[in-house]
Order: sequence, then structure tokens, then C-alpha cells
Amino acid sequence: MKEFVRTISDYPIKGVQFRDITTLLQEPKLFKKVIDEMTEPWINESADAVLSIESRGFIMAGAIAYKLNAAFVPLRKPNKLPYNTHSVSFELEYGKTEMHIHTDALDGLKRLLIIDDLLATGGTALAALDLIEKFSEKEIVGSGFIINLPQLKGEELLKERGIKSHFLMEF
Repeated sequence: MKEFVRTISDYPIKGVQFRDITTLLQEPKLFKKVIDEMTEPWINESADAVLSIESRGFIMAGAIAYKLNAAFVPLRKPNKLPYNTHSVSFELEYGKTEMHIHTDALDGLKRLLIIDDLLATGGTALAALDLIEKFSEKEIVGSGFIINLPQLKGEELLKERGIKSHFLMEF
């Protein structure tokens, strides 16, 4: 699978090696393999919901939620959700942004799985955890990513917060 991930230098800013998964997802057999392998670690975890971070995480999370018979809950950028939201601000490698969730998005849901395409510094994953903390009595069963960039230490930060992570590959 790794050879199907395209690397784009200096995108979106100079010095960033962007890992483009669209080339991987364009291969139907590999896309199926991605979904199957990202779902497998969580089959016996009884997740009530799969939360995903905009936007590439949505590609996998909907299919994983379907396979786990779980709800899909989007975590979105500012001004993308039409109802009342909770929000958190956080830093990216190349700027600052916010993440939002509907205030009623987790009603009746307790066991949550976080899915995204890539884990780098952990900024977006940690923001997702901070957002979930705005709700009471929620349990994170784990997090899943296609790609981990271990040198940027996001996985270590998730471990410090007690979050199990699963990756399909590392760069």
C-alpha cells in the first residue's frame, strides 16, 4: 500500500512533505483493504460511534462506522455545521483553526472511535479528544489512521492521554 501514497514536497507550505492518500483510494482493491484493516482492530470494542476529522478522515470513517454498525459523527471546521456546536481551537503544523461538533451529536453514544487519514503532531487528534471532553461519560475505545509520522510524536501524545492507536503504515 505504501507505494500508492504520493508525496508532495512543500505543500501546503515550504518544508512540509504532504502524504496524499487519494492515489491509494483510487485503487478499489486497496481502498477495500484500507477499510478492512482499519476496521479489524475495533470489531470487538463495541464502539457506538465513529468520529472523524474533516475532511480526508470522512472517507474512511463512514465505511468503518457501517462495518461496525456504529453511528458516524463528523468533527468539522468552523461554519460547516448548521446546528449549535461545541468547539475547540488548536494549532496545526502550519496555522491555527477550530474544530466543531453538534451539541447533541453524542446523545445516547458512549464508546467512541476516532478515525483520520494521518497522524503527525497529534494536533487534530488531541483537539478531537478535547472536544469530546465537553460531553460527560464518554469513553474513547481508540484511534485509527492510515499513516503515522512517528518522528512528529503524535502517537506519543495520544499514548500519554491513554488512547490506543492503530496505523496501516508509517513514513
